[in-house]
Amino acid sequence: METREEHIGDATVLVPLARVDSATAKAFEAKVLAVVNAGGPKILIDFGELDYISSAGLRVVLVGAKMTRGGRKFALCGMKPHIREVFDVSGFARILSIYSDRAAALAAM
Repeated sequence: METREEHIGDATVLVPLARVDSATAKAFEAKVLAVVNAGGPKILIDFGELDYISSAGLRVVLVGAKMTRGGRKFALCGMKPHIREVFDVSGFARILSIYSDRAAALAAM
């Protein structure tokens, strides 16, 4: 599994590609934790190129969000409708900051 990392101003943007499932979640988690542990003030995960996310992927997102509390910003964006549905059904959409696209997320951060 590949996750691109981009930097826009003081935000680090992670873009997971294709799938985050039980086989790829460990690599995704390593990337998320590396960015979180680097201490940047803003972390954005752009799901625009993601086609599938399992409960293992949701767990990685939740761990990243919990680790960035305390003044740091953590947000998600760019979800295709079926990915957004996973976040809605799981209840994660109520506890995480989710934006329609990258521009909206960066403006709100």
